[in-house]
Amino acid sequence: MSFDYQTICAALFREARLLDDRQWDDWLACYTGDVTYWMPAWDDDDQLTDDHESQISLMYYPNRGGLEDRVFRIKTERSGASMPEPRTSHNVANVEVLAERENEVDVRYNFNTLSHRYKTTDQFFGTMFVTLRKVGDELLISRKRIVLKDDYIRQVLDVYHV
Repeated sequence: MSFDYQTICAALFREARLLDDRQWDDWLACYTGDVTYWMPAWDDDDQLTDDHESQISLMYYPNRGGLEDRVFRIKTERSGASMPEPRTSHNVANVEVLAERENEVDVRYNFNTLSHRYKTTDQFFGTMFVTLRKVGDELLISRKRIVLKDDYIRQVLDVYHV
C-alpha cells in the first residue's frame, strides 16, 4: 500500500490541532488501542535512554489506557499540574516518511510547542518518531516516540506539552 503524503501530514496536523483546542476525546481517537507512547530521557552521557523498564523515561504509556487516564484527570480537574490548563500552540515541520509496510507508515517530524500559563510562555521542541496505521479510512497513531531536545524542564511535562 502506498501512503499519500498529504494524508499523512493531515493526520499529524489534526492531532496537534486537537491538543491546542483541548478536544481530549477527539485527540484520544487519533490513537490505536495498542499504542505505545514513550518519551525517553537523556542520560548523564548525553545519550537517550533506550529501555523504558530499567531506565528513566519522561513519559511512558504502554497502551491507550494510560493516555485515557491522563485525559480523565485533566478533564475532571484531578491533575493539579494541569490547573489552570495551559494554552498551547503545536507546530509540526519537516515531515519525512521513513518506511512503509502493508498497513503502516513510519514518519519522523520536528515539533515546537509553545505553552502559556501563569503569564509565562515555555517552549518545548524536538523530534517525533511515529507509526501511523491504516484503520478503516483513517490513519491512527500506533507508536509515538518523542525525543525532547530541550531537556531542562522547570515544570511537570504532560501530553499537551509535546
